[in-house]
Parts: sequence; structure tokens; C-alpha cells
Amino acid sequence: ACFRLLCSLLLPALFLSGILCICLVLLLWGVRLWIQRKKELSSAGRDGKRPLLVAFFHPYCNAGGGGERVLWCAIRSLQKKYRNVTCVVYTGDRDATGEEIVEGAFRRFNIKLIHPVKFVFLEKRFLVEASLYPHFTLLGQSLGSVFLGWEALLKCVPDIYIDSMGYAFTIPLFKYLGSCRIGCYVHYPTISTDMLSVVRNQDTRFNNASFITSSLLFSKFKLVYYYFFAFMYGLVGSCSDVVMVNSSWTLNHILSLWRTGACTSVVYPPCDVQAFLDIPLEVEKSTSEYSIVSVSQFRPEKDHPLQIRAFAKLLKEKRVGQQPSLKLILIGGCRNHQDEERVNNLKRLCEELGVSEDVVFRINIPFEELKRHLAEATIGLHTMWNEHFGIGVVECMAAGTIIVAHNSGGPKLDIVVPHEGHVTGFLAEDEDGYAETMAYIFSLSPEKRLGIRENARHSVHRFSDQHFEDTFLLSVEPLFK
Repeated sequence: ACFRLLCSLLLPALFLSGILCICLVLLLWGVRLWIQRKKELSSAGRDGKRPLLVAFFHPYCNAGGGGERVLWCAIRSLQKKYRNVTCVVYTGDRDATGEEIVEGAFRRFNIKLIHPVKFVFLEKRFLVEASLYPHFTLLGQSLGSVFLGWEALLKCVPDIYIDSMGYAFTIPLFKYLGSCRIGCYVHYPTISTDMLSVVRNQDTRFNNASFITSSLLFSKFKLVYYYFFAFMYGLVGSCSDVVMVNSSWTLNHILSLWRTGACTSVVYPPCDVQAFLDIPLEVEKSTSEYSIVSVSQFRPEKDHPLQIRAFAKLLKEKRVGQQPSLKLILIGGCRNHQDEERVNNLKRLCEELGVSEDVVFRINIPFEELKRHLAEATIGLHTMWNEHFGIGVVECMAAGTIIVAHNSGGPKLDIVVPHEGHVTGFLAEDEDGYAETMAYIFSLSPEKRLGIRENARHSVHRFSDQHFEDTFLLSVEPLFK
């Protein structure tokens, strides 16, 4: 009797589930055909042929970070090589025109495009804002990116889709509904085995609140959530046809999560080293003030508070002896109101530590001013834990500053490494380590500092624009066959 009751309940449920699955498949197939029809009806070029549309998904293309430099260099390299290609950028920067965005790329990065770019302005970028998801942020932003990707696909159906900002959950949408060839440039894995270990070990970080680390139950729940998300992230990432990563650190994580070894390659991001190599290197002359410069966007993971605390410690303990006065110059881009509020919090921290007079904030500055600050600086500072690469680190080294970077991620594995057996910079991990390292650098003779600066400069040629263009074009070539 129980068996008959079970069958009477189970069989209709299975039948209904089967019907729903078939309806869903038919619906998706219909949407796919409709999108293909939409693509075929799109306008042809002047010669009667439809240009090949290469679309970059970059909702914050008008920001001033390293990811945006990759975007504009990638577009410029495609424009150089392929004539019948129209580059499209999906962006949520509706407060600027296309002309203003292109002008901003030239002003900030010294990158001039060869041909016009088509901008597709998206209205639902708020769906990927972290502030919208105070809890389950990774999942919320990823699901939000799917809706944003759907808006992008409806507005323009490309032939080749490149996710250049890390929204991997949009990939299946463009591959299976848009029938696009898929490429992606991964700056930073959305989730990594390091993040899993932080939760597993109950470490407090900017993305792992203290109320979670203090509770075994919450930590276990978050760990299960992270493992589920890592599985889903690996699933969508594996749909890619070409995967480019920006460093050895990112490569190791992506290979373990996506398992796309056959189509994955390291493409170091383009750093405008040539512009900084123009700065003459010479033994420092006597000066009344030394400057320490930080170059990074004002985001929580960049850990600007660590820079300010280490600088305050350096001043407080007077480890620099009778050296001239010191200035800490924080240079970075602000993307939105949250970033601006973060800067205000940093200014308050400076007041609390009594270093307001010695810390200077320079927000969204033009390239020439950035170059001037780096030319005058003695030390370049970087404090992000597990920085995926670190374009700012390379720029500091090319400009001739002595870098003090975090002992992790790209700086540790790829950048601040010995060059022909010689020191190119220094690594540190905490407030004491940074303060001690900076004090040591100031204790060196000007001649010894010059030697380190020269070693660093010689080591950064492998991160040039030209090297990026060559490796990027080689990597995406399968998408154009």
C-alpha cells in the first residue's frame, strides 16, 4: 500500500517535472533563435558586409584602474590587427558620453584608439553594486550580472564576447543564447582557495566580518556557501573558449576552479612603462622633503588604512633620525559614492593618528600629474593582500621609486622578484613590517637606493604595452578563426 501511494505521488511529480524541463528547453531554444534572427537583421557595413562585432563587457569602463587600461589596450590592439572588426563596450557609465569616455582613456592612460568604439549603455548596473547585497554579496552580484548581461545581449548581439571585468556568470548567456565565441580576461577570481582558507581558519578580513569569525556555526555555514559558489563559478567559467589571466597567482586559482588548462594563458596586463622610463634616474640631491606614494583605487581590498598606520608608526618612532620631513601621497580613482565615503573615512583616520598634515590625497588625477608624483617619490607603497597583479607596483618600479609591496599574490610571484640576481624592491605584511622596511630604505645611502631603482627599472620591460599586445593577440586568435 505504501509503495502504491509512493508511486501515485512520485510518478505524476516526475511527469510534471519532465514536462516543465521540456518547456524550459523549448523556451530557451526559441529565445536563442529569436536572438540569432535579431543578429542577422543588424545593419551591414558600407561595403555591404556585416562587420565582426567584438563586445567587451565592462560596466565600469570609465573608472581609472588597471582593469580599464587592459580594456583600452586590448581594443587598440584589435583595431591595429583586424580591419573588419567593430569593437563594442557594454558600460553602465551613463553619466558620460562615448566621446568623453574615450577622451578619459587618453587623458588617464595615454591610450589613443585608432577607430571609433560603439558604446552600449546599460541601465541596470546597480544590480552589480556590492552595496545592494549586504549579505551573500558574491551570489547577489553574480545573479545581478546575469540580468545586466541579458540587458546587454538584447541591446547588441556580438559575434565575439569578451568578459574583461570578471563577470563570469554572463558567459553561458552569451555562449548558449547569443551563440558567441567566448573570451575572458581574469584580473581576479571571484572566489579563490585563499578565500576559502580565510573562512575555514576563521580569520577576520574586510570580506569576513568578526561576527562570523567568532561563531563556529556561522563560519561553517559560510564555508558551505563558498564551496557551493566556487562550484558554480567553475561551471560557468568552464564555458569559455579562451581564458587569459593576469598573473601566475591568478593562473593557479583559475586552473583549479575552471579546469580550462588547454585554453588558458598568462597575459600580463599592459603597464605604460615607457612613459615612466623617460624619467631620468640619478643620485638624489639633498632635499627638504621625501615623499612616499601609493597608486591604487580607493577600494576596501587595497587596505589604505594599513598604509596610513604604517606611515604614522614610521613618523612616531622617528626611525628616520634627522632625515628631512616625509609626505605620504595617496593617489587613486573614485568610482562612486562608496569610494568617496571611503576616502573621507581615511581622512578621519589620519586625524585620529595625528598625521593629517603629512598625508595628501590626490583623486582621479590626470596621467601627467601621476607621472610627476612618481618622479619625485622615493618609495612606492602597496598593501593589498593577494593582489592579483599590481599595475601600480610596476608603474612605481618603472618610475624609479623603491617599491614596498605586500608579500603575497602577483607582486610576490611575478613582479618584486630578483632581476639577474639583484634586488628590485621589498615585501612586507603588517604595520610593523612596512614601517621597518621604509625606515631601512631611508637609512640606505643615495647610491645604494639608486642601484635598487635601476634593477627595478630593468626588470619591468616584460610588462610593456607591446608585450601585452603580442600575447593578447596570440591568445584571442582562436576566436577569429
